Amino acid sequence: MPPHGRRRLSSLTIFVSLLFLFTSTASAVSAVLGIDLGTEYIKAALVKPGIPLEIVLTKDSKRKESAAVAFKPSRVGSDSKVFPERIYGGDALALSARFPSDVYPNLKPLLGHVFQKNGLVSEYRNRFPELRIVESKERGTVGFRSSGFDQTEEPFLVEELLAMELKNTRANAVAMAGKGSTIKDVVITIPPFYTAEEKRAVVMAADLAGLRVLSLMSDGLAVGLNYATSRTFPTVNEGGKPEIHLVYDMGAGSASATILKFQGRTVKDIGKFNKTVQEVQTLGVGWEKSLGGDALNQVIVDDMVEKFADLSKMKTLGTEAKHIKQHGRTMAKLWKESERLRQVLSANTETQASFEGLYYDDVNFKYKINRAEFEKLSSKYAAQVKNPMTLALESAKLSLSDLESVILHGGAVRTPFVQKELEAIVGSADKIRTNVNSDEAAVFGAAFKAATISPSFKVKEIRTVDSPGYASGASWTADGKERQQKLFTPTSTIGAEKQVSFRFQDDFTFMLYQQVPGQSGDLLDVSISQIQTKNLTASVKKLEDSFGCMAADISTKFAIRLSPMDGLPEVVRGSVSCEATEKKGGVVDGMKDLFGFGSKKGEQKPLTEDGDDIESSSLSSTAETTTTWSPKESPSSDPVASNKKEDEKPKEAKKRTETIYIDFTSEPAGLPQLSNETLQRIKERLSAFDASDRSRIKREETLNTLEGFTYKARDLLEDEGFISASTETQRTEIEQKFKDASEWLYGEGADASRETLKARLDELHGLVDPVQKRKDEAVKRPDAIKSLQEALEQVK
Repeated sequence: MPPHGRRRLSSLTIFVSLLFLFTSTASAVSAVLGIDLGTEYIKAALVKPGIPLEIVLTKDSKRKESAAVAFKPSRVGSDSKVFPERIYGGDALALSARFPSDVYPNLKPLLGHVFQKNGLVSEYRNRFPELRIVESKERGTVGFRSSGFDQTEEPFLVEELLAMELKNTRANAVAMAGKGSTIKDVVITIPPFYTAEEKRAVVMAADLAGLRVLSLMSDGLAVGLNYATSRTFPTVNEGGKPEIHLVYDMGAGSASATILKFQGRTVKDIGKFNKTVQEVQTLGVGWEKSLGGDALNQVIVDDMVEKFADLSKMKTLGTEAKHIKQHGRTMAKLWKESERLRQVLSANTETQASFEGLYYDDVNFKYKINRAEFEKLSSKYAAQVKNPMTLALESAKLSLSDLESVILHGGAVRTPFVQKELEAIVGSADKIRTNVNSDEAAVFGAAFKAATISPSFKVKEIRTVDSPGYASGASWTADGKERQQKLFTPTSTIGAEKQVSFRFQDDFTFMLYQQVPGQSGDLLDVSISQIQTKNLTASVKKLEDSFGCMAADISTKFAIRLSPMDGLPEVVRGSVSCEATEKKGGVVDGMKDLFGFGSKKGEQKPLTEDGDDIESSSLSSTAETTTTWSPKESPSSDPVASNKKEDEKPKEAKKRTETIYIDFTSEPAGLPQLSNETLQRIKERLSAFDASDRSRIKREETLNTLEGFTYKARDLLEDEGFISASTETQRTEIEQKFKDASEWLYGEGADASRETLKARLDELHGLVDPVQKRKDEAVKRPDAIKSLQEALEQVK
């Protein structure tokens, strides 16, 4: 029997209590989303009460969505309210041969980049020559014109098109989460080399999609976090040695290497208890922006173009490779097929492809390639495989012998020559690990991070520490000279904070910058934000006038940290302060006198229990200042001090630090920000697209209902009950009307508006429903009569 005062709860009671707690909490929370934003594919994972870390399926029940959106011309007349139909994923890519000027794939490399003199833009244009790439007038970034709109329509920004894809991903997640679910918070993975402009472009796209970014997370750290969720590592404060692993991530757009340290740590928990948490820290990163699946696909495309141009028929036409590369439909077909060929070569030694009606629908072409030929064509990229790993080791100041393993992630790492190169670098195939899901580890890590940040979920405590990838600092102008101070290195800890002192005592401006490599490889200081003080001049004057501070003693400081959200430097707070001597006889002492607490000579003083006078001291404070006493200047609590004579030497004046916080504004620098009017216009256009999509769905439902009703009429006209409830004239009219409607549906009606379709449907119902009602009444009449007779019998 349990001891007195302690009652053992039954298992059923505990279960019911936990169930109640879970259901009451679950009803009050929203779901969170993790998104792996890839160049070729977008993957999402959902965390919701009852759905822990589940991949969001597409409308076709696929686990990943091709990163593409297409505008399919509308078939509903020329109604200005009807926008082109938006198609996503693989369905969008399937339209690239028919509508090459309105299919927008692989937009990620263009985010945050200027239009003019940009190699990435030229490369994208060469891959998709039919797309009408233009410059955004307001920002100078990349935009697209669509053939489905009038030429006066403003171009679509890359961020706007990406927002459509993210919104589609969110809609899939909402459908999976269930009715009534709301999804707004998201963690998005990004490459470690993203600059401030690229990060801001991702955040802008998410915002336009109605998502709130909790954090931008590097791909490698996301994979590492997923790796840590099912493992426990040595506890360092118990003598354990951390594990060092390298995540090699090679996707469609780029390749990167991230060195991570995994360890456990015992920390203080609630009360007197301790707990062990897991930690994942980024030690170094390296990358190769030009190495990825798209680059390898381009190798195959270039080879196909050369062999296609060598055909005798093409030579007869005088067609060269450069002409083929300018033909949108041909390049769309070749590009789509190159991805399949490369994937087949990862498992087979040779493959082939056949094309019909290439280049103005006039030429057939058969292409063959084997693995040896592909590796020879890709030799330039094979030599680059080691670069990310070498740079990451240099950044972390480690060697290959320090690595426990190399964890592979990304679709392109399956390429045989890539794995061979990695094995040659590491020196042993045993260190190459495939113990994470190479397609989904990053998205699961992002979703776990979102659940960790959200207050709605309690998950395994894994602390992640990322690095910014680039050095950053502050710059300003003083005495006519440009000055700067480097604050953070590429391997600094995101979330770290530093104090920066300035000699300014008047309102001034300073910049925060990021060091990024230019086209020549040299590091450039690129301004990312401008800080302007608002009340520094007035605050300094207040310190001088109210507290007697000397100009030489006044200090201006700002706290700057690497933002936990995007890893960019940001100003957290600013203050101006000085060490002041407390003055007596001022306003505060006058107030003390008024209430009888004064301590001036000759005035009444409060008494101790022994009747001795003691000196009372008080401290003034305002809402704008904070006061800190120095320990050696603290008031004495010794009662002997009250017995000092007036003619003794006075005590040393007390000092305190007076601090006033500085108001400031922070504005993004670099690329011009979109005006409020432009943002509103983009949001309205996205809303108009949504409304058009909803209208189109309703129209399709009405069209399907009408089409189904025409088929149903044939069965009705042969039904005995329907025949008996109608006249020959009525049936003849119904038959003719349904025949006309069926012919109309496959003619003019295919492009009819929803209103027109509904009018036709209502007309047919007007003919059929009265007859159907009489038929139903005839069927129910015998039972009704029988029930009436039974009721009458009971009354007798």
